[in-house]
Amino acid sequence: MARTKRKVNPVLPVAVQAEQPRRIYQVGGYARLSVEDSGKPGADTISTQRELIQSYIDGQPDMRLYDLYCDNGRTGTNFDRPEFERMMEDVRSGKVDCIVVKDLSRFGRNYRETGNYLERIFPLLDVRFIAVNDNFDTLTAERTQDGYIVPLKNIMNAVYSKDISRKILPAISTKQQKGEFIGSWAAYGYQKCAGNAHRIELDPETAPVVREIFSLRLTGMSYQRIARTLNEQEVPSPGRYLCLKGAAKCESYANSRWTIASVKKVLTAEVYLGHMVQGRKRSGFSEGKKPYYVPESEWVIVRDTHEPLVDEETFRAVQKMAVEASSAYKERLGCHDALGTIPNILRGLIFCADCGRPLVRYKCVTNKGTNLYYVYICQSHSNDLASCPKKYFHETKLIEILWDTLRREIALAENLDKLVRQYSKSAKAVSREAEAKREIAAAKQAFSRAEMLYDSLYQNYADKLMTEQEYTEMKRQYRSDMEQAQARLDELEQRQRDERQRTTENPWLTACGQFKEETALTEAMAHALIDRVEIDGANRVSITLRYRDEYNALLQMLAAEGEAVSA
Repeated sequence: MARTKRKVNPVLPVAVQAEQPRRIYQVGGYARLSVEDSGKPGADTISTQRELIQSYIDGQPDMRLYDLYCDNGRTGTNFDRPEFERMMEDVRSGKVDCIVVKDLSRFGRNYRETGNYLERIFPLLDVRFIAVNDNFDTLTAERTQDGYIVPLKNIMNAVYSKDISRKILPAISTKQQKGEFIGSWAAYGYQKCAGNAHRIELDPETAPVVREIFSLRLTGMSYQRIARTLNEQEVPSPGRYLCLKGAAKCESYANSRWTIASVKKVLTAEVYLGHMVQGRKRSGFSEGKKPYYVPESEWVIVRDTHEPLVDEETFRAVQKMAVEASSAYKERLGCHDALGTIPNILRGLIFCADCGRPLVRYKCVTNKGTNLYYVYICQSHSNDLASCPKKYFHETKLIEILWDTLRREIALAENLDKLVRQYSKSAKAVSREAEAKREIAAAKQAFSRAEMLYDSLYQNYADKLMTEQEYTEMKRQYRSDMEQAQARLDELEQRQRDERQRTTENPWLTACGQFKEETALTEAMAHALIDRVEIDGANRVSITLRYRDEYNALLQMLAAEGEAVSA
């Protein structure tokens, strides 16, 4: 009986596999620097991280650099970072399959989210991850049943960040209460004192600009007109000024210009009265929260800490103008309520083709308040006429264009859906589906058989029908058989899902099909089928539709299966 068991449950020899060609990884190098680290002598820098990453990649024969992604001035306690998101987009699109960082703390200090990427997301996307200074490589790293060993270091990074945050908070609060400046950059119009970085003094280059802004506002000039005037005079905006001085290296500041928001920020800042105003925002990290703004009553304001730029009378007059303008605006909002409102069904879809910013939906009332309509304008052009061509596109015309485009798209989908269903009933498609079901059934049977044999092993061992060595070897073999059968089953089921998504369950067909009874453009239709709409200075409209890859895949399938479709 024992011999019979061994014949039924043989230990299969391991097949000798042919040597596979070396995989060449497309690498995304990632560097990050937090605000706290920025600019400190001897501290880590973006450039040193990039050099280390580049040097490492150059020394690896199986790696090719695809791109470097750098988040400057971004905390590692969360993953809400623009360059990180751009890198992950390239990962998801298959352009990057390996990520190299200087060390784990540069990737992230939140151990839960970092662990989630290392343990789940990267393996799912077949992405290799390397932390150079930590000697960690997911291709060779030790892994237990609970995952990689590195999460302990991630926990230490997170604890370290929170501990540092808790320790510096009392010191920061004390300095604020004393009226000492603790920011990275002084307010526009001021600069840090050369001998004491916790005090500020007038900046001879920008202080006159601040006084001019207050003076222009007192003449009744609007925020928008002030911004235009400063841009026309080529006065550097606060962000651009910091870049020109070398105080800030953030690329987004380099070409920034004066806007309504930046003018308002100057005109409402009490720092220009000579008072130190701090504590308006808290990091929230040590409290387990996201950064948040606090009420004005909780701000830390210390009076007369530095030389004022404007007098109290001027400042209060400008604030009174702001209150009056706000009240007048609110009154105007209700004066045409009788005309009603038109829902904004295109919210978040319309962009400027020239500057890339979202176009603003602007309400217009004409004919002495009897006619209501909406247009799309470019905020960049409104702030600075020279920065971007003018846009003025009527919403009704745009909706007509979009409806005509989507109506034809839905009709095309309906026609192709008929061809797909015709193909799905062909002998070739039916045979292919039947073969897929047989293969899936065989894989399930193989898994069940391996599982049954695996479950019976211990009883055979307990009944002394096999030796301990035989038990160990056969247990390993049946576990391997189960894993192979499960992998094969997963592969077949995924192949079946892919085949259905190419045909009867194609996402493009599904999305278009739900709107075939509509007689006009709706909000749901627009957001389901349109990815982006761009309008340029010549009022040309460019529409990017969703599901282009799925649509093209469907066309390729129908072209390849032409005989089956026409049969």
